[in-house]
Amino acid sequence: MSTTLTERYISTTITSLPAPLQDDVRAELEASIADAVEARLDQGEQRSEAERAVLTELGDPGILAASYSDRPLHLIGPRFYLTWWRLLKLLLIIVPICAFGGVALGKLIEDVPIGDVIGASIAAGLGAIVHVAFWVTLVFVILERTGSETTLAEWDVDQLHEPRPTGAGRADLIASIVFGVIGVGVILWDQARGFARIDGHGVPILHPDLWPWGILALLAIIALEVGLTAMIYARRRWTTASAVLNTALAVVFLSWALTLLGHDLLLNPEFLDLAFVDNGVQPDTMRVLGILLVFGLVGISAWDIVDGWLKNRRDSRP
Repeated sequence: MSTTLTERYISTTITSLPAPLQDDVRAELEASIADAVEARLDQGEQRSEAERAVLTELGDPGILAASYSDRPLHLIGPRFYLTWWRLLKLLLIIVPICAFGGVALGKLIEDVPIGDVIGASIAAGLGAIVHVAFWVTLVFVILERTGSETTLAEWDVDQLHEPRPTGAGRADLIASIVFGVIGVGVILWDQARGFARIDGHGVPILHPDLWPWGILALLAIIALEVGLTAMIYARRRWTTASAVLNTALAVVFLSWALTLLGHDLLLNPEFLDLAFVDNGVQPDTMRVLGILLVFGLVGISAWDIVDGWLKNRRDSRP
């Protein structure tokens, strides 16, 4: 026996509904569809055309069924979407970088070939991205589907951010000058007197062969950093040019330090012997300390670069 379009439509709609709802929804749809069809018949339409038009207006049976059962047809709705997106962006910045750096550090300490270090680090970073995206999204899908009453998505006016000043403030400029002067003083004292003593004479921390050109290059970098802060303070804002200059200074400093470190010309061997070798520190431990120093230099420079571009983005907003 053939069924009408209306019967097929109602059957499709109620199939996915809980059993207690099916009879009520069937009765409601039969009545509403019949009334709508009769209204069109009164206007002179053919029954088949009227029935087809009414069912078309009702739309997809799956969407109609979801409206009856209050079942969402999206992974994450408006209530949780912004919270999910903000958390996901934050974790996708932090977790993959930590995974990449942690694996790279571990492989370097194991003294594996550099190709293996790069491959394992990239794999760890990509794996972290996949896991973060999957698990964070899964948690919010569960919250959405269960109708959780969590306060994660609740907002109030106390969450409004205070306006952040643009550019470099007076305190930033003063701090830059003070630290710059201290840095210059420490470097000159290290070269002239040293911070360790052996048989009555000073032992500098930095390699003696850095004087004069290596030391002068470092002092120039410090002076340029202070000058950059002063320029930003005078303009009252970060610009693309200042962010580029900040990046260039960070890259120059990192290149200076890593090149000298790679040629054993950054730290004074006499100081290393006094501080580590004479105290029984093993060569493997010295190598690990060297790797940590490299990671520290790279991390500081990378953060300086990122911070500059974030401030430029902040100050570029209208």
